[in-house]
Amino acid sequence: MTGSIDGLEMFSSPEKGRGLRVSRAFSVGELLFSCPAYSSVLSVTERGSCCDLCFRRKEGLARCGKCKKAFYCNASCQKADWAMHRLECSAMVAFGENWCPSETSRLVARILAKKKTQKGRCDSEKILLIGEMQSRESHMHLIDEDNEKKERTELDIAGLGRFFSKHLEVPSHKDLLTLFSQVACNGFTIEDDELSHMGTAVYPDVALINHSCQPSVIVTFNGTLAQVRAVQDMKPGDEVLISYIDLLYPTDDRNSRLRESYYFTCNCLECQNKQKDKVKLKVRKQSDPIEPQVISNMTRYAKNTIREFRAMKSTKNILFELLEMCEQSLEEMGAVFEDSNVYVLHMMYQAMGVCIYMQDADGALRYGEKVARHYSKLYHPYSLNVSSLYLKLGRIYMALGRHSAGINALTKAMAIMEVAHGKDHQYLKDIRKELSQK
Repeated sequence: MTGSIDGLEMFSSPEKGRGLRVSRAFSVGELLFSCPAYSSVLSVTERGSCCDLCFRRKEGLARCGKCKKAFYCNASCQKADWAMHRLECSAMVAFGENWCPSETSRLVARILAKKKTQKGRCDSEKILLIGEMQSRESHMHLIDEDNEKKERTELDIAGLGRFFSKHLEVPSHKDLLTLFSQVACNGFTIEDDELSHMGTAVYPDVALINHSCQPSVIVTFNGTLAQVRAVQDMKPGDEVLISYIDLLYPTDDRNSRLRESYYFTCNCLECQNKQKDKVKLKVRKQSDPIEPQVISNMTRYAKNTIREFRAMKSTKNILFELLEMCEQSLEEMGAVFEDSNVYVLHMMYQAMGVCIYMQDADGALRYGEKVARHYSKLYHPYSLNVSSLYLKLGRIYMALGRHSAGINALTKAMAIMEVAHGKDHQYLKDIRKELSQK
């Protein structure tokens, strides 16, 4: 029997399939619903900094005595996580340095373990059961899936068999393909206040929410709890819509990303009228207008550079090369594109990130301040991309003793976060504490 969530109802339509809509009014910043994770997994890179169960970032975490790899707030977090941690604990000891399943394989292992022990619906399945989540198979007629994706899935399946078969009954290859596909289409990346990756989770009820480039709600996380809040005033009958992707980019880029990852094209008003594309793709004004061919060549160059940078970023110890790549591409693009052009902004933001890693505060501010000038005009008013940028800038200013600029940036971040995260969120308490100490 289907459960329910107060103020919400599921619907089906021929164009979109299933979706969620509100049955009462909600105002900006109001919580529509919260959803605990069906299963979640902390990223390996966050181990030691965050609790493996609740993802709380804190000092002095207690280490698992057996594997020495998992960390917890206290004994109760450790005990609550044991059913999932036991899938990995002895394997990490046995495999040592060779223990290397992907984050997706780790999450799928936890889903399988939970399915085995769970009786009836859990709190994350009030409307939709985990097995009812959409998968690629539902879009098979639209898919010409690239080999790289297929290979990655096969590697993930092999990793699941290699690292988890001791504690799991591994289902058939066909069932695994469906489950990995459901996780690829419906998994959520849990990020911190600065949008750093913390882990991955699945939330069946949240997975019902369809995409729009003009979202009506935003999903944020309190530990591993997903919270859905309105970013527009909503009236009864309005559809609950989130953005599945980064909305900075122009319409064609957004839709190519949606087709690649989710197998559909968006038909929202923004995608139909492409109103913001002119600003997003702004070209320098010159006495002789720049030839269309020059613009199209530069756009191709920008997209290739972004792809190359992404590939290089996964290689360690090449920070100087990355910064050089950013600087060189910004110089090239600057001859044709305005600073507000999203490809220029993308590389400036990357350059800021590299400078932060290199502990070059002045460099990070130089790029970050330029990005901030345009982000608030290009993103919607309650975007986490904007709040996280102000947070980074604010914390750098504070560290440099530039308190007035720091307070200004942190206050801007808080104004967005109070709507997106809710006024009582731990992140906001932490920022208020940062401010009171200064």
